[in-house]
Amino acid sequence: MVDMRDRIAMYNGNKLKLGLFGSNCSSGRAFTVLPERWLADWDSNEKLAEMADAAGIDFMLPIARWKGYQGETDFQGTTLETLTWATGLLARTKRMTVFATVHAPLVNPVMAAKCCVTADLVGRGRFALNIVIGWNEGEFGMFGVGQREEVKRYPYGQEWIDAVLRMWGPEETFDFNGEFLQLKDLRIKPKPFGGTRPLMMNAGASEAGRAYALRNCDALFTSVSFPSLDEMAAENEALRQRARDQGREIGVYTVGEVVCRATDKEAREYYRHWIEDSVDWAAIDYMLHLKGLRPQDDPAEYERRRNLLVHGQSGFAIIGGPDEVAGQLADISAGGFDGIGFSFVNYLDELPLFAAEVLPRLEKMGLREKGGNLL
Repeated sequence: MVDMRDRIAMYNGNKLKLGLFGSNCSSGRAFTVLPERWLADWDSNEKLAEMADAAGIDFMLPIARWKGYQGETDFQGTTLETLTWATGLLARTKRMTVFATVHAPLVNPVMAAKCCVTADLVGRGRFALNIVIGWNEGEFGMFGVGQREEVKRYPYGQEWIDAVLRMWGPEETFDFNGEFLQLKDLRIKPKPFGGTRPLMMNAGASEAGRAYALRNCDALFTSVSFPSLDEMAAENEALRQRARDQGREIGVYTVGEVVCRATDKEAREYYRHWIEDSVDWAAIDYMLHLKGLRPQDDPAEYERRRNLLVHGQSGFAIIGGPDEVAGQLADISAGGFDGIGFSFVNYLDELPLFAAEVLPRLEKMGLREKGGNLL
């Protein structure tokens, strides 16, 4: 039997969890035309997962994307579906947790529950679920589904996860009758691995999204930046307290991108080349268009949002040599985060240096268990 605490801790005692974010999508999270940008082919994802597993990386987290954002590179236009992606990677790894990211309004809960159980059995309890309520109208149109009015999106999401949890539970046969879902004579066998359920997370940025995560999930991802470590720590502790007030514990995670090179100078030069000389501005403008933002409405705000998207769609920019990168990750831990999902411009090219130089420094700081890196 596996203990739910093991799942939530991702089967280790690392104080700061580290995960690779977005490798199932072309360009990853970097709006760049650089020739070495990530292509997201299966062979590269498989090799990356095996490398990350051996290095002691805690998790891999995909983005649920169904069409790209145009521009010169068709940013995230080539993507691997996340439930099958996770199942395949779990079969190729032994220690790491692998998430699938599922749009609740686009995937029937019966299908989702069954696919998640299959992935969880393949990974022997290392599967995790990232629930997304969704925002991209063009992607919903691909499925012939319209988005619900905003006030009904999370109530639907609540019914969806309630139904999935019941299917994962001990009941043999039942009906589920809600406002949005009427499911008859439900029978789901087998159940998830070890008599528990997969770890669940949500990255909702709105207050409704946060409330949904605090009520249902084991982890909340947030990309909000704060002026100081103290304010960051206070905000994250407030989120944990809100969960405790509901009788729950929740991990608070963030996102970012890493440029680690042998020296600070080399890393800063590459970062500048990325975000100043090699940006796919047309893809950024298309994403902002989808969000209803136009430069003529508020030029200053539009430019601010534009620049936020340049490096990894917001989050922490962690740039420098190994000492600097380790120090910035230590600051994130001191700011009250349990972990970070981060991206590289090219995951396979850049992970070896990170694993060889940054992870040992984090071990010496007490943020990672010793001996986790098998590379």
